Amino acid sequence: MTIDRLKQSQLMSKEISDLIISHEKVAHVQLQNPLDHALLILIKSGYTAIPVLDNDFRVRGQISKNEILDSILGLERLEIERLHDITVETVMKKKIPRLKTDTTFSKALTTSINHPFICIEDEEASFVGILTRSSILALVNRYFQQST
Repeated sequence: MTIDRLKQSQLMSKEISDLIISHEKVAHVQLQNPLDHALLILIKSGYTAIPVLDNDFRVRGQISKNEILDSILGLERLEIERLHDITVETVMKKKIPRLKTDTTFSKALTTSINHPFICIEDEEASFVGILTRSSILALVNRYFQQST
C-alpha cells in the first residue's frame, strides 16, 4: 500500500467525533413549539433547517423554512396568522439521517451527500450535536492540500 493509499484509508476509517458541533452550539426547537417560534429561530440563526428535539433531548426530526412556509400557504396568500396555532411536530420532517458518535468518516461522507447536516446521537439516542457537510468538505480539502 502506498503512502497516499494509507493516508486515504486512515481518513476514511477515522471517527467523526472531532468534527461534531456540540449540541450547546446548535440551534434547535422542540416538538410543541409553535411555528412562529421555529421561524424566528431559523431566521435569527441563518440556517434553513434545524433539529427538532423532544423533552428528553432526543432527535425527533427537523424543521425547515420550506416546511413552515408550505404549512401556511393559502390559495391566494400566505396565512401568516396561522403560524402561532400550528406546532412544529405537525409539519416537521420525521425521516432524517442520524449517525452515532463512533461512525466512520466514510459513512458520514456518503450520508452528507444529500443533507446539509446530520444529527449525531450517543448510544442512548440522546442528541450530541450535528455534523455539517461543510466540516466534512473542509477535512477533505485539508487532506488533498496536504497530499499535493
